[in-house]
Amino acid sequence: MNVDAIKEHIFKYKEAGKKLFTTSSFQSHSIVLLHILSKIDNSIPIVFINTGYHFPETIKFRDEVAEAFGLNIVDLRSDVPMNMQRDNNGKFFFTSDPDYCCSINKTQPMDKLLLEFDVWINGVRGDQSAVRKAMEIEQPAPHNSMRFHPMLDWNPKMIFQYQKEHNLPKHPLETKGYMSIGCEPCTRKIDPDMMEREARWYGMNKTECGLHTDLISK
Repeated sequence: MNVDAIKEHIFKYKEAGKKLFTTSSFQSHSIVLLHILSKIDNSIPIVFINTGYHFPETIKFRDEVAEAFGLNIVDLRSDVPMNMQRDNNGKFFFTSDPDYCCSINKTQPMDKLLLEFDVWINGVRGDQSAVRKAMEIEQPAPHNSMRFHPMLDWNPKMIFQYQKEHNLPKHPLETKGYMSIGCEPCTRKIDPDMMEREARWYGMNKTECGLHTDLISK
């Protein structure tokens, strides 16, 4: 979907009185959608799911991008305090039960947020995983909301070209070998023979946090 088509969809939703928001992890490839949206309507809320486990570099990068693009950033946090995110042995859930950690820090807060909005603009790409490849441009989501995936048919070459054309900033950890950047405990540097998403939850047989599996209707 090109930029003009994204713009048409945004205007269509707004003319219908839909309440829109987007989410962003503020990785380098995420900045393309944020830049596009900032040129269309920079009042659209940019929800940052703040788990409390992000790299300090991600928080700093988020703030720099928000200021440069004039974005409306909203921090979304879990109702479960970090000091209560431990199992019976005292280990943090990201160590003993990463699925549950993602659920209480990402999926559950997002599920509640969908009660307030009509359209979730989501920057997933089909080339990132088999789960995402099976998605459609528009799909139903919980609570009668809808997911809009404008970047679904974009690939790394298209992302790079847009970044270069608009001189967009890059996440500072990229130069240190990090390509898919999430929470610090569950993110590692990528090896040359690894797919982008394999650097997340390495060795845990896990490539999705639940946002794109639990909060979507097939």
